[in-house]
Amino acid sequence: MNATPRQTSMMAVASLVAGIASWTLLPFVASIVAIITGHMARAEIRRRPHELEGDGMAVAGLILGWLNVAMALAGIAIFVLFFGGLAWLAAVSN
Repeated sequence: MNATPRQTSMMAVASLVAGIASWTLLPFVASIVAIITGHMARAEIRRRPHELEGDGMAVAGLILGWLNVAMALAGIAIFVLFFGGLAWLAAVSN
């Protein structure tokens, strides 16, 4: 019974930490880091499945990163539509 324990991918840990940081400390920068390191971690884990684990952490980092990017884009779209609608309404009422 010589089963060697698998190590957790450091890229997966970095993705999860950056995903959490994207919601707390560095909103846009950390989400990009979470997305990039998440994809790199999943590729690394797929290449060496008997040596590395941490796919769940990588997926969690990816989800947190993509959700933050989506929320930021939705916020920008709502901002532009709201103030664009106000400008249109002001132009129409004149």
